[in-house]
Amino acid sequence: MKNSKCCVVVVFLALFSLYVSATDPGSLQDFCVAAKNPNNAVFLALFSLYVSATDPGSLQDFCVAAKNPNNAVFVNGLFRKDPKLAVAEDFYLANFNKPGVIKSPVGSNVTQVNVAQIPGLNTLGISMARIDYAPMGLNPPHTHPRATEILVVLEGTLHVGFVTSNPENKLFTKVLYKGDVFVFPVGLIHFQANVGKTPAVAIAALSSQNPGVITIANAVYGSKESINDDVFAKAFQVDKKVVDYLRSQFWMEN
Repeated sequence: MKNSKCCVVVVFLALFSLYVSATDPGSLQDFCVAAKNPNNAVFLALFSLYVSATDPGSLQDFCVAAKNPNNAVFVNGLFRKDPKLAVAEDFYLANFNKPGVIKSPVGSNVTQVNVAQIPGLNTLGISMARIDYAPMGLNPPHTHPRATEILVVLEGTLHVGFVTSNPENKLFTKVLYKGDVFVFPVGLIHFQANVGKTPAVAIAALSSQNPGVITIANAVYGSKESINDDVFAKAFQVDKKVVDYLRSQFWMEN
């Protein structure tokens, strides 16, 4: 009987651990506005019983420990504004209804609404994005390393999909029409393509204040320091000339 009870406790703790590590750190107060000016910042306790079951999740690509406190910033790179200095504008963004200007050669524009645009989102674990698509425009294959995405089509017709992890690499795909909703699980490569002859618009909600974006082509071929051609030639089983051609293209973040 004792063994069975221990098993139940272990399973419960494992599930709880997975729960708390899959979301942004919980706030210990009503709100926790990000402070652009460190002079307005206060230091917060980093631990609570709520999030102590696992190591805290990162809200950015990495979070290096600083041996010298003079080189450090607080809590995943964001200072916290003194709550007494918070104002309504910390929770506000105007003109989200205006279409984004599409300059990308792939034919789409993403307008992000995360903690960088609304400081009041800090620690709240949510963000949004507006995606505008030109006719036949594409939001190219990309991932959000820290968030699940749920997307609703406001205008147009989108062909969307995501691919599961190794070894299955199964493609889940669907054609969406106005009012349709689709979910892209956290970390998986996904895309949206406007298959109509008119512009399309979608709104995405994401389960992180800073979900991050890795555009696959840009990360692979447009990295600031180029990955060796031999790596790509062997990985993709192509000639180095093909790699050089792809690298010469104008890769950009969307």
